[in-house]
Amino acid sequence: MADLQTDPRARARTDFIKAAGWGDADVRAFPGDASTRSYFRLSRGQDTAILMDAPGASEAPACPIDASEDERIALGYNAVARLAGNNTTAFAALSGALTARGFSAPRIFEADLDQGFLIIEDLTDALFARLIPAVAHEGALYATAVETLGAIYRSSFERQPTAFGKGWTVQDYDALALHAETELFTDWYAPWRGKTLSEADKSDWRKAWDQVLPHLDNHAPGLVLRDFHAENLIWLPQREHEAKVGLLDFQDALFGHPAYDLVSLIEDARRDVAGDLAKPLTDRFFNAAGLADREAFDAAAAVLAAQRNAKILGIFVRLAQRDGKPKYLDLLPRVERHFVCDLAHPALAPVKAAVMALTPSLFEKG
Repeated sequence: MADLQTDPRARARTDFIKAAGWGDADVRAFPGDASTRSYFRLSRGQDTAILMDAPGASEAPACPIDASEDERIALGYNAVARLAGNNTTAFAALSGALTARGFSAPRIFEADLDQGFLIIEDLTDALFARLIPAVAHEGALYATAVETLGAIYRSSFERQPTAFGKGWTVQDYDALALHAETELFTDWYAPWRGKTLSEADKSDWRKAWDQVLPHLDNHAPGLVLRDFHAENLIWLPQREHEAKVGLLDFQDALFGHPAYDLVSLIEDARRDVAGDLAKPLTDRFFNAAGLADREAFDAAAAVLAAQRNAKILGIFVRLAQRDGKPKYLDLLPRVERHFVCDLAHPALAPVKAAVMALTPSLFEKG
């Protein structure tokens, strides 16, 4: 723990822990990740819980309800992309909505939403990424995960879930948000590849995506968690059905196309998923979600996979160059392979042409 005399945040965190009745607990920090949140495990005998420390002022503001596109752009990236940032109300409200429907999000034990502190259920360290392959079978875990996604899609979620007297509005994954994420590719990745972009290049990039995003209109939207992959999923074999999958990262959830979380799982930026699992997992999800028109679904999935991977390529370069986290560059080759594979789908022809114009070396074998 930091020095309580010199770190006001550490002092506030300690005061919250004491007020919540965990003052006698052993407090140990988790390793950091790509976010500005921090986590601590509280241990007291056989009892454990997780402290989330999410200082709200450390990120740009979230998207206000009914904000115009110009207003969102003026507020910054979180508002444009409709990210909750460090809003603990979003996490707590969505956790409550998920657990009320039988899903295994962490229960919230104590909260100070104004300061950005939560004490939440400890779902253990049994992350999918840690269990595969030595402890658990990849196909079995992933099959349960897509069954969970199907159940989430079939569930009805309110627009404004509440927690501790505060509401959080779940908005739509709209075109502005989708475009803003793809522009991380042109803002960060393409320049890292040596391309200086003109305004015409940026306009062509946006027009290419304008041509493919209508594929997302062919299915009804559902709750999209937006970061559904093996390092955010916990295996809970003692629970039943979809509750076997613990959910960790969902505060940025929006209503969007049901393929988004599926491609997040299958085209994982951090680990290789067995290639022969992609089709059976997609089949399983398509059936579990009760969807129709497989051809349209496959086109939408390809568009969202490419959109997500374009975003991730930009984010990883940004993390390395702006935030001093060069380890993310080691993950680029895998994401590049995913992206090139996505672009092979006929639905992505306009985007593939735009990528060829900006970063042709992506298509070189090597």
